[in-house]
Amino acid sequence: MKYEFNSDKEFDLIAIGRACIDLNAVEYNRPMEETMTFSKYVGGSPANIAIGSSKLGLKAGFIGKIADDQHGRFIKSYMQGVGIDVSNIVTDKDGHKTGLAFTEIKSPDECSILMYRDDVADLYLEPSEVNEEYIKKAKLLLVSGTALAASPSREAVIKAVQLAKKNGVKVAFELDYRPYTWKSPEETAVYYSLIASQAEIIIGTRDEYDAMENRKDGRNQETVQHLFGQSAELIVIKHGVDGSYAYVKSGDVFRAQAYKTNVLKTFGAGDSYASAFLYALISGKKIGEALKYGSASASIVVSKHSSSEAMPQVEEIEELIAKNEKIEAPR
Repeated sequence: MKYEFNSDKEFDLIAIGRACIDLNAVEYNRPMEETMTFSKYVGGSPANIAIGSSKLGLKAGFIGKIADDQHGRFIKSYMQGVGIDVSNIVTDKDGHKTGLAFTEIKSPDECSILMYRDDVADLYLEPSEVNEEYIKKAKLLLVSGTALAASPSREAVIKAVQLAKKNGVKVAFELDYRPYTWKSPEETAVYYSLIASQAEIIIGTRDEYDAMENRKDGRNQETVQHLFGQSAELIVIKHGVDGSYAYVKSGDVFRAQAYKTNVLKTFGAGDSYASAFLYALISGKKIGEALKYGSASASIVVSKHSSSEAMPQVEEIEELIAKNEKIEAPR
């Protein structure tokens, strides 16, 4: 089964939301207190997804706000360098700074992120800075949950979704739940549910769906039944090494196992999964095959140091799929 998009569009995908700086520990197997060197990369879920999609060959654009500083210029230059249209990236003029994420790699199972998200430029994207003519050029608008955590970014994203719906542009919601950006679980549930109710494609981990539903130990069938009563047409729920599931409104369910890899770190998997999954969908591959692309891409990125820089080429993904080395789900 394939998922259909409007082919008569200039952009395959336009992402909106967070673009920031990742500072990844160069020294592995030690706590951040003892780490002295870090490497700089572009980060932020929607930025990473746009970068990954562009590297795979999609025509991608980005809507966001960056700081008027060295970090902001680095972000814009890097994104432009990998082929992303940056014409709708706005430069903040009010002194807000670029978000920073320091990573700690103690072991493949012990990774953490120290975030600096106070007063960051990306959360000051104004609704007036979201352009309808730009959005209507896309097959797909990609929205990430973190942009909903504060105003005015929250209202800018809501406006973008409304414009997409008005102009026949599909909306994909990548849940990207970061608890430290939210004031309460209730607030998270309200705004996640609002966007999910309008999205045709929703992608997240089981834990992220639980955050959206403000519950614990939620069940996939209950989640998809509720969302299919709204706008949802395709729902992806990821279960780590147990693989991922895609549910479609017709009742079909698809599954992909996780691929075996030498894990270096845990972060970056979700963004790489989404970029390759959406690439495969937009390229006309069947939903089950798209799940494999997502899983393979995630496995590649967690084996490498960065997130954005490690986003794979199509050939790397297809080579891993062909090897068919899968982690069997525990019984």
